[in-house]
Amino acid sequence: MKKLAYILAALLLGGCAQRDLDYGSTVVLDRATLLDKIRGGWAGQTIGCTYGGPTEFKYKGGMIHDQSPIVWYDDYALETFRDDPGLYDDVYMDIIFAEVMAREGIDAPAEAYALAFANADCRLWHANQAARYNILSGIMPPESGHWLNNPHADDIDFQIEADIIGMICPAMPVRAAQLADRIGHIMNCGDGFYGGLFVGTMYSLAFATDRIPTIVSEALRAIPRGTRFRNCIADVIRLHGRYPNDWKRCWQEIDLLYGDEKGCPEGVFNGFNIDAVINSAYVVIGLLYGQGDFFRTMDIATRCGQDSDCNPASAAGILGVVKGYGGIPSYWKPGLEKVEQIDFPYTSTSLETMYPLNLRLIEQTLASQGGRIEGDRYFIPLQRPAPVAVEQAFEGIYPVEKRVLKRRFRDSLELEFNGNGVVVMGQVTQTREGADPTYVAQLEVCIDGTTTCRFAMPYDYIKRKYDIFHHYNLPADGSHRLEITVLNPSPDYLIEAKELVVYASAPLAPLFSKSNKGSNKAIF
Repeated sequence: MKKLAYILAALLLGGCAQRDLDYGSTVVLDRATLLDKIRGGWAGQTIGCTYGGPTEFKYKGGMIHDQSPIVWYDDYALETFRDDPGLYDDVYMDIIFAEVMAREGIDAPAEAYALAFANADCRLWHANQAARYNILSGIMPPESGHWLNNPHADDIDFQIEADIIGMICPAMPVRAAQLADRIGHIMNCGDGFYGGLFVGTMYSLAFATDRIPTIVSEALRAIPRGTRFRNCIADVIRLHGRYPNDWKRCWQEIDLLYGDEKGCPEGVFNGFNIDAVINSAYVVIGLLYGQGDFFRTMDIATRCGQDSDCNPASAAGILGVVKGYGGIPSYWKPGLEKVEQIDFPYTSTSLETMYPLNLRLIEQTLASQGGRIEGDRYFIPLQRPAPVAVEQAFEGIYPVEKRVLKRRFRDSLELEFNGNGVVVMGQVTQTREGADPTYVAQLEVCIDGTTTCRFAMPYDYIKRKYDIFHHYNLPADGSHRLEITVLNPSPDYLIEAKELVVYASAPLAPLFSKSNKGSNKAIF
């Protein structure tokens, strides 16, 4: 039955183009309309991020109940902008990439984007921060985002900063995919890369049609068949067809199928899930069940939970392009319009200056893709999305154990585990107030008595190493001894090892299956 459902979903995907999008034709937008869509996209993203901000990761593995109020008032965006600027990593990361495009050209090499990203004085998390550490350590893209170097490779990071790619490639998803390959592999690969490619493609197609189901299904053409990401979004489309008025039923079935976390060590065997697969699904649930209503789209994407500021930001941004700024209800605009003149945190660009910059970048893209401008009319070639290469992270490994450590050490730490991969989570911790903040711990790791690597671990939050250590694809499942030694101990600092995640070549059998009766040991 599942295979039949996928076949039907594929037929549905194939039918939309014939009905709604005439690939190879020309989309014609006048300058005023194009600017209105640009402003709508950026405004929608900013409003959605603000709206969902208070709920971010407070609902892990659960929906936000309809009776739980989500605050909004006229100056809410302005106050959030002032008091919690780190919330807007969705937007300021887009702007950092846009500034590279303005300075060095859209086709600047991946290294230029990577260095600007890594050296920006902004707070980052998960795949972004792991990639930043890699880049500052000399590991450049695509290796900086590869799962063997980045335990967060499937996380949501590229998904939340791919807006700029679709925004400068209206109706040109093939060009958007080229830029996604260059930028997205800075911090992600596999499903994490697909999350950004998919969102960027939806933005691109939002300039060409106002039909939300078409935008979703046609954007999925960019994702190769057989991947977990594509299967998940196809299932959302299928379930929306089955339960068109019940987003919660759709949510429940998607959570059962895709709610587990394999990569991000924080999310393994935990309700926390920052994986691009499930969070992209929540963006699509918001878009499909929102039925073109700005509030409903944003609210459903928020109430799906997990990364519930980023998901409504993407959904509202895409819908903002469809409707244009003029189509966003005035209720959401007062605070935003006070923010528009203020540079976003960690950038020298405000929304008000981003709008004309976005238009200039569109003009450059158009020139390279065979489009043209006549007077105030933009003639844009409508490109058909094409699947990119297959790539899947964390193949051949499965989480089998998560162990609370709570170990603090200045000299060394020894751990034993059984498996073919391991991640040790933790950080450098200061023990004396006023200690030199430039301290960088130098660590050496031995596995089974053989030195595996040496690396630096800064105390500085901006430059920090997100996890203490990870290593995948050890020669064989089995018993291993891991030793981490501090080569330059300081009386003012120690290493705090929080948790350990162990991987093996086969997943755990279900706890209560007949084949595993009485054999499962505790995994926490």
